[in-house]
Amino acid sequence: MNSMIKKNKTFTKHTLFWGLLWLFYAFFFSYNSNNTNFVLIFATLLIPITAIPSYLMVLVLIPKYLSKKKFSLFGIYSILTFLFTTFCILLFLIVSVSYINHIEFEDLPPMGRNYAYLTILVYLVVAFVSFESIWRKNAQTIKQNNELQNLILNTKFKAKEQELAYLKNQIHPHFLFNTLNTIYGLALKNSKETPYIILKLSNLLDYILYQANKPTVRLIDELRHLEQYIDLERIRFKDTLKVNFTNEIENQDLLITPLLLLPFVENAFKHGSIIDGFLNVIIDISVIDKELNFSIKNSANHNITSEGLGLKNIKERLEILYPNAHDLKIDSNPNWFTVNLKINYLKH
Repeated sequence: MNSMIKKNKTFTKHTLFWGLLWLFYAFFFSYNSNNTNFVLIFATLLIPITAIPSYLMVLVLIPKYLSKKKFSLFGIYSILTFLFTTFCILLFLIVSVSYINHIEFEDLPPMGRNYAYLTILVYLVVAFVSFESIWRKNAQTIKQNNELQNLILNTKFKAKEQELAYLKNQIHPHFLFNTLNTIYGLALKNSKETPYIILKLSNLLDYILYQANKPTVRLIDELRHLEQYIDLERIRFKDTLKVNFTNEIENQDLLITPLLLLPFVENAFKHGSIIDGFLNVIIDISVIDKELNFSIKNSANHNITSEGLGLKNIKERLEILYPNAHDLKIDSNPNWFTVNLKINYLKH
């Protein structure tokens, strides 16, 4: 059905174009001519002479040779088409004089007596039709390319969204596993701090399950929940933990992807080692000129792999969220495990 409608529209457009061209020829060749009937016949016979090279160009020469960069063949066939057209124009003039109402050459419309002039006029129309065809096909190609590019981008975007959602969902059970282990340990000891830690966990879960579904959160909110997590770990480690948490933030309303820094902090407590009676964790965060610098190091008495769930997850998220806009360095030695993250530009 759509194909039939499209064909009907095309036929209507072509009919309208050649009809308007016929009116133009009739008006053009009637200049200084009193023989109206002959002018109309003259214009009518000139239409197919114009249409033949036009359609040859549009339907054959341009798509089969010019578009495929077969310039030699296009040039050869264009010359042959031109010669054929000039022959048709010459034949048209002869027929006009010899067989139509016994018209003498002097009786031809003044604008139609010049053979070269007629040829130029016909090929101006051919050139116009050819240019319009090339422009229209280029416009269609550009439109199709843009649509294809948008489709590819949308597909990639949806794939990245799904991948990001998968990575974010991995964080939830990972975090819960660590925190519930802490609560379990306190419960076994009948610790009075168990209700307090459950309340802290409730606040963190609210952040993770609801606020973290947003694409970005305020940096101050992210830091506040890092501090809550550290408070949970202080309860678990009691007097065996030393945490030095410093931050220098020019604008705490800057936006950051939620749960971006938490896996690093979790990793420090999970894989850190107690040396000389203490687990040492040093966290430093600064934002200057919208550039985030995050550093965390924890004491370790053995080399720690950087391919655990938390760090592997965060590497993939950084590649998705901040491509070519971040620098992550991880260093492990028998004394310290260090992570340095730089994000070049945080948005408001």
